[in-house]
Amino acid sequence: SFPALLLGHNTALDHNRINRIYPHLYPTSHLNTTMSYFITAISNGGGAPEQAYRKLQSAGASPEAPFAEMFKFEVPSLTVGTLDSLMNLSDDMVKTDSIVESIVRKVEKTGHEFLGNRGEMTVGGVPAPRYIQQFAWDYAKYPNRRPLKELVSLISGGVSAIDEELKQLGGAYGAKVAALQESQRKKGGNLMVADLNDVLTADLMRNVEVHDTEYLKTLFIAIPKQLLDGFEEKIYKIGNQLAGFGGPDWSRDPSKLGEPVKFGSLVDRHKSRGSPVVPGSLKKIHEDLDATLFTVVVLKGQYESGYYEGDEFVAGNKVDFEKEFTKVCRDKRYIVRDFKYDPSQASKSAMALEQLQVEVDGMKSGLMRWCKTHYGEAFVAWMHIKVIRVFVESVLRYGLPVDFTAVLYKVSSGKDRELTDALDKSLGTSDAAAAGGDGEDDDYHDFVLIKFEP
Repeated sequence: SFPALLLGHNTALDHNRINRIYPHLYPTSHLNTTMSYFITAISNGGGAPEQAYRKLQSAGASPEAPFAEMFKFEVPSLTVGTLDSLMNLSDDMVKTDSIVESIVRKVEKTGHEFLGNRGEMTVGGVPAPRYIQQFAWDYAKYPNRRPLKELVSLISGGVSAIDEELKQLGGAYGAKVAALQESQRKKGGNLMVADLNDVLTADLMRNVEVHDTEYLKTLFIAIPKQLLDGFEEKIYKIGNQLAGFGGPDWSRDPSKLGEPVKFGSLVDRHKSRGSPVVPGSLKKIHEDLDATLFTVVVLKGQYESGYYEGDEFVAGNKVDFEKEFTKVCRDKRYIVRDFKYDPSQASKSAMALEQLQVEVDGMKSGLMRWCKTHYGEAFVAWMHIKVIRVFVESVLRYGLPVDFTAVLYKVSSGKDRELTDALDKSLGTSDAAAAGGDGEDDDYHDFVLIKFEP
């Protein structure tokens, strides 16, 4: 529908505006009623702050303009510094505000993922809206007589440390959860992924001879059911170019036994090739709905003889058949399991899985507590950044000496546009009020205005 397209492609056109146009499509009860706040500051003009306060109340929180609930907003006496420093700081404050807010949101989101419906994130033990409405500058934590740039660095540095700690804790928790999920997957998976020590009981292994000698090794191969047809014949031809069987064969002509023959590098070991699978060694061990498990014995490898180049001997090397055989099997979608049979491993795996679950639960509880604590710290820092923004913008706009009054508006649901227009009309010039009535949000106003959603 047309409203849905607007919502999908124009983020400035929110649900409230769509609801005014199409009230039947988006009933009020279904809207995401996010709470909005405006911080507004105007010059006292040499008059008493109470006059400015009443003017602000009349503009947006009165029976004639019932768009918000208004609260006094404390802005402490901060160090002004030079005009250049204030202008430079003003340019940076919007970015700093955005960065700190993103960290607050990140901590909040992480906390809500863990808390669910079991509790809410608070600021100093109270809900965020109450903290905002009762805001008071923390003079002990953020001394108001420090230079503004240092104060902003102090606040943003503390929040950055929270962000970094969250990344580390989240990364450690994520890695532990991944390890638990992998263990659970192996525990409950089929023969292609499960830990075979959990699957192969002593009864199943009683008639299985497992070789792991200098020359021979027993491999466990899981074959998907759809590839099972013909596998028992194909297995002895897999990797038929790997092993070299050339060289003297006295079993066929024993008459030359003991006579001088070619050896070492003079013998073509690869003139006759074949698979490293030992004939007749295939054995079916177990099966489930998805796969069948076999054992097969293979030659571990083959030594290629060294040779002389003039007076220098070049050492031989060993060819690893197991590695190459596994690769060939993988190309055919046969799964050679990396497995060493250990009868005691099943109980060890169960204990390890239980231990992982305990560690994940412990880390989750710890991260939950951390988020509840540090959300409050980050939120407090965010509000102090906003206060500094109000101070800097007010000084730049109204000049020295510092003489302005700031208030906090808690905007009534869906009244953001109406409140903005009312403030422009009451507090701004006629030109600004006329420009503000075009239905779009303007960046400029004749007064300090900072909007945010906790």
